[in-house]
Amino acid sequence: MHILPTISTMFIVISAIFVGFGWYHIVKGNRETHQKLMVFGAIFALAFFIIYMSRTLFEGNTAFGGPESLKLPYHLFLFFHITLATIGGVLGLVTLWFAYKNKFLKHKKIGRVAAIVWLLTAPTGVLVYVLLYLMYPGGTTKPVIDAIFGL
Repeated sequence: MHILPTISTMFIVISAIFVGFGWYHIVKGNRETHQKLMVFGAIFALAFFIIYMSRTLFEGNTAFGGPESLKLPYHLFLFFHITLATIGGVLGLVTLWFAYKNKFLKHKKIGRVAAIVWLLTAPTGVLVYVLLYLMYPGGTTKPVIDAIFGL
């Protein structure tokens, strides 16, 4: 079992659950509960990012181990997921910043988009995990840190 990818995938799912419930609570007018849930969502997203980047730097990313006929569709889907996750992360940070600065009109406007993107990102991340570690286990590539330093 690949423990770090499993943990990081669980963290991103937990993050999305907090975001979903946080959104529900702001719609219901529960501002304080919304704030707490969104902070927890951000904490779990950050934990995911730290694990993912650490693993990428020191261990490497796992190469797709599926059939050659699925390699291109997998990589296109992976690119879509990475793009979605990057946009979601940036929008999430901007949304948190606006909330911190009490700019709630901007927070609300961008927050809706950020939440939708994040709620789409989590399931695509789970699918990447399933394809990469459960259905078609592959090998690891050279760690980025080794590639950078020529090791």
